[in-house]
Amino acid sequence: MDKEKMTDATQPEKLDLRSLDVASGQQEKLRQLFPEVFTEGGKVDFDRLKSTLGEIVDSGKERYGLNWPGKAECFRTIQTPSRATLRPCREQSLSFDSTENLIIEGDNLEVLKLLQKGYLGQVKMIYIDPPYNTGSDFIYPDNFSESLETYLAYTGQVDVEGKRFSSNPETNGRFHSCWLNMMYPRLFLARNLLADGGFIFVSIDEHENDNLKKLCNEIFGEENLVAFVANVNNPKGRSDDKYVATAHEYLAIYKKGEAAMGGWEPEENVTRRYNKQDGSGQVYREIDLRKTGDADKREDRPNMFYYFHFNEETSELKVSREETAAPGYRSIKPMREDGIEGRWRWGFDSAVKNIEALGAKFMPVRKEWGVFEKDYLKADERIKPTSAWTFKEVNTERGSEQLIELGFDKEDFPRPKPVGLLKRILQLGTRRLDSDIVLDFFGGSGTTAQAVLEQNAEDGGNRKFIVVQLPEIIKDSTFSNIADITKERVRRVAQRLNKAGEGKLPFGKKKECDCGFRVFKLDTSNFKPWNGTQPEDPEGLFNLLDSHAEHLLQGRSQEDILSELLLKSGFPLSTHVEGIQLAGKQVFSVEDGTMLVCLEEKLTSEVIKAIADKKPSRVICLDAGFQGNDQLKTNAVQTMKARGVLSFRTV
Repeated sequence: MDKEKMTDATQPEKLDLRSLDVASGQQEKLRQLFPEVFTEGGKVDFDRLKSTLGEIVDSGKERYGLNWPGKAECFRTIQTPSRATLRPCREQSLSFDSTENLIIEGDNLEVLKLLQKGYLGQVKMIYIDPPYNTGSDFIYPDNFSESLETYLAYTGQVDVEGKRFSSNPETNGRFHSCWLNMMYPRLFLARNLLADGGFIFVSIDEHENDNLKKLCNEIFGEENLVAFVANVNNPKGRSDDKYVATAHEYLAIYKKGEAAMGGWEPEENVTRRYNKQDGSGQVYREIDLRKTGDADKREDRPNMFYYFHFNEETSELKVSREETAAPGYRSIKPMREDGIEGRWRWGFDSAVKNIEALGAKFMPVRKEWGVFEKDYLKADERIKPTSAWTFKEVNTERGSEQLIELGFDKEDFPRPKPVGLLKRILQLGTRRLDSDIVLDFFGGSGTTAQAVLEQNAEDGGNRKFIVVQLPEIIKDSTFSNIADITKERVRRVAQRLNKAGEGKLPFGKKKECDCGFRVFKLDTSNFKPWNGTQPEDPEGLFNLLDSHAEHLLQGRSQEDILSELLLKSGFPLSTHVEGIQLAGKQVFSVEDGTMLVCLEEKLTSEVIKAIADKKPSRVICLDAGFQGNDQLKTNAVQTMKARGVLSFRTV
């Protein structure tokens, strides 16, 4: 026991190069809520859990829920950490060192796993336009297994014998199951990234609308369903539909916990109703204070029947329970069109308290006097969205036009989402100045990124985007894959916005905005994983050991390695890093010295001391940097502890 403690005390910790262990995270949440249900070995005692939860436990074999072939495999997929990395690609980026926007090229399942540590609970809004499962719009591995190797095989980066991919035709016996297996892990991991109070918006059509709702109810909670909006994106309807020409698709909206949704600026058809003006110049509209519709009779709410007394000469308005008015005042009561006594919308006390917000006038059509509420148009007035969107800017045709306006061919990307749709979603799901992160992990042609940049330019916002797109090969285009279209589109949008000050575009509220993006590409880890399968022959064992003599993959730069260490340490990909010199060695200062990283292949006691003297919270060094000098490594551990470094790790 003492020897084990000594070993722990004299050796730095090893940095975990895997993505977040989702299963362990779920177990920890359960432990925080119900520590009594865990056994000595750290396992969950379900009998204790049932006792703790009491009668709410459903022990029946038959229960309502969504099940399909492969659902159990979905959970294994979620719980399998990723050992991949995201390599920075400066040559394809725009303003790499200053921007906080990200375009990630790779399989979104692996990428979502890798983002768990650095972005857990940090994303304010998610929008995705996933495959609608029309029979050929997404590919999947025939063996139903998804991993980094699957992605590398699909993109041609490795040649894996027997690894086949195909589309999902309707003749497939597991047509809907394949789509559910694809969506479930991604939505589950996406929920982890979503902030409390955040929103997710999902475009879908009739093919999988029902299944999407069941999926989201299970993952986000049925109580967090905001709406299923009918998005009228093709007013003329699809001409090839057999019976009814479909004119809309759906937009599923879910929230995470308690959330406040934004609204839209009132349009002209709303603002023109505010056709009155008070003495101070403020505009307002008149709203009849009399209740109309259901339960509008005096007998329905007797306590909301009372009288107003109005002086025409002084315009003074009073409230009274008595019908008799003072001399010079006219008595007004709520009367329905059929002559039956009605009631007011406000209670008596509210009318007394807010009498200044009311006015009275004669109504020629009804030939009687009425009382009106003065509803003022506020400077920051926002309109609540309805469940049917019929705006011109959400029309699918507009999406193709916008790509062509940027110099793309129509064949480059079919049916892109219109920018106007995404702008309306951004106005609902984000706040202008809160540096909200917007995630789209089915990035497509980059509509979400364009909408974020343009919305920021229009309202002076500070939103950031993370767009993930598979480098899916495309035909009939000058671009080799969709991810290249994504990057080029955002680059062209940024160029247009940067000319805004020259009057090229009507974006004047903010002259400077973050129009850059950092490109990262999914790849294998920079560090060789240990192959636990030991060859039986001596030569094979020698070759295995020789292959691991060098821990780092050849051809990987210090920036590649640093990015992986930041990612696996829980830092965002946009983290500020500065290179500094300490004791003649290159050291990377992360977030103004919060963490120091030294990737030198030959460490010295001087650089160890210089790093410790900076008193960072965390330090990471290459294990190979100690060159087998156990004494130097032991002294490094003690030096870090003496300077108050909370975490000293090697990799």
